[in-house]
Amino acid sequence: MPAPALASSSAWAALLAAPARLCRSQRGAFRQEAKARWGSARGPRVPAKGAVLASELVGPSPPLVARNEQDLILHIRNEVEKGNLSADVADALEELYRNYKNAVLQNRDPNAHTIMLSNMTALFDCVLLDAENPFTFPPYHKAFREPFDYYMFGQNYIRPLVDFSNSYVGNISIFHDMEEKLQHGHNVVLMSNHQTEADPAIIALLLERSNPWISENIAYVAGDRVVTDPLCKPFSMGRNLICVYSKKHMHDFPELIDMKRRANTRSLKEMALLLRGGSQIIWIAPSGGRDRPDPLTGEWHPAPFDTSSVDNMRRLLEHSGVPGHIYPLSLLCYEIMPPPQQIEKEIGEQRVISYHGVGLSVAEEIKYGDITIHIQNVDKSREKFSETLYNSVADQYNVLKSAIFRGHGAASSNSQLICYSATLQFFRENLLNFGIITHTNLEGEGCYCPANPV
Repeated sequence: MPAPALASSSAWAALLAAPARLCRSQRGAFRQEAKARWGSARGPRVPAKGAVLASELVGPSPPLVARNEQDLILHIRNEVEKGNLSADVADALEELYRNYKNAVLQNRDPNAHTIMLSNMTALFDCVLLDAENPFTFPPYHKAFREPFDYYMFGQNYIRPLVDFSNSYVGNISIFHDMEEKLQHGHNVVLMSNHQTEADPAIIALLLERSNPWISENIAYVAGDRVVTDPLCKPFSMGRNLICVYSKKHMHDFPELIDMKRRANTRSLKEMALLLRGGSQIIWIAPSGGRDRPDPLTGEWHPAPFDTSSVDNMRRLLEHSGVPGHIYPLSLLCYEIMPPPQQIEKEIGEQRVISYHGVGLSVAEEIKYGDITIHIQNVDKSREKFSETLYNSVADQYNVLKSAIFRGHGAASSNSQLICYSATLQFFRENLLNFGIITHTNLEGEGCYCPANPV
């Protein structure tokens, strides 16, 4: 989900100059609500097994019954004939069904076919509902959890695509530190790379047992494509989103530039209000879009950060009147659903899907003052801060890549607690304090290797 395009300098000046006291009267209520949620709110309904039937959720309408693949395809085509669904969306759904089916069946879950069919039927239901009554995302969208739980729908749709036996979360203790800061009313910003449309679900899946509050409450800075694409919208409705227009797509259609800038200004104001309330955790990809492979080598690397996007987010955080913290976050999951090779103008990209291990890692907080203390030039200070964040993300990414792709993944196991000595040694050699939590199988059992400084 891309970073926001820059608003006009006057809009930023007004936003940053606005006194924090304007929202201070609400801050107590925000903190009370956050603490109440922390103490009594339910965690995610993590299934006992690796995936569940979508029919176990309360649907947005009377659930469609599809006993087999032929039933589902027939239902899709019937809705086209009735005029309820466009032919291009129907074609995209059928193509997605075939790709999703092939990927889910790779995980060898005995219920894989039933789970796959249930998930695709639920997605078709949601797409059809939105086609009949389109939902328009506001600048700040709060995840829909009832009467239909769009969050858990997204979790359960992506869950069978993740090879938990070869998936890693680095520095789990730092996520615990984040939760403590959030509980005390602080704000947290995650400066991250971005790889797939499924990134929010991947992050939430990897943290749903160790840090369920973070899983459910992250707000994602989201580009317009994920709130307008008919196949994306049901998943986006289950996430907390700050909706923006990406710089990469700002000039796709010149006649819409002014509208997009005005929309981004509204979204930035919403973000400022959220931050002034405290207890917010916001994910942003300062690259402005998804990573893509090197055209010559085919190697994947985090896309470079846009310095202005990093600095705008930093200034918003600092002017909120609430303590704020910035962490570099690295995500490796492109095999699950890689983006098109080229950036596309039109909505409706082809989804290539596979079953694969994924990785997530966070590093210690990086403070602007610590990085720029000896730099006098303001522009160079901003560049140095952005570069430092990016380098941390890239370093963590390389460790995750080595673990997942070069034979350092842990073997599948049902044990509750296993210390993988070879894996730990590898992490010691490559990145100090890089602890891992290794999910071992699709039955939901977890192996925990705590972070130990070397």
